[in-house]
Amino acid sequence: MEKLTACQRCGFTHQCICPQIPALESSVNIALLTHENELKRDTNTGKLLQQTLPNCQSYIWQRKSAPAELMAMIQEDTVQALLLFPSEQSVDVIEITEVYPAENQKLLFIVLDGTWQEAKKMMNKSPWLQTIPQVHLTPSLDSAYTLRRNQNSGHLCTCEVGSLLLSQLGETEQAQALNQYFHHYLKVFQADKSGHALK
Repeated sequence: MEKLTACQRCGFTHQCICPQIPALESSVNIALLTHENELKRDTNTGKLLQQTLPNCQSYIWQRKSAPAELMAMIQEDTVQALLLFPSEQSVDVIEITEVYPAENQKLLFIVLDGTWQEAKKMMNKSPWLQTIPQVHLTPSLDSAYTLRRNQNSGHLCTCEVGSLLLSQLGETEQAQALNQYFHHYLKVFQADKSGHALK
């Protein structure tokens, strides 16, 4: 019996959903700072943002050094980086976007792509991250993400963070399309892992 292989893009074996991946028009710039453990997890949803958003790139976090390409971008005069991380120092994203960006600047939102425990570790062990202005989102609903255990209330997965960011920056149609794709992805994931296509 021929062994089935997973699709290189969507990762599914029994039902490729590449035709359902929306190509969204968005002006929001996102840099995913991805913990290396996420690269081994098929439950990672940061890839959904990369699949759908034109201005979303991923950079691998390393404890001893910052990604050179991302650092070069942050240091450009035409870029104002903002770190999406809820803390005592963080400001609501809607408030801070009334201040930023300055003329001829674009905003770059850095999203820590990993578990909540990993995200805190990334912050604590990366002094360069702590120098970037921090912003937070205000979720109105609990996470719909069901692929990992021990999810704390109020913690969103990476794709949900991206969707909420789009929504709170006024790109509501793009946020809805991304959210619909995310929910479809969750249904197909459960079916695919059980060994059959979604009916």
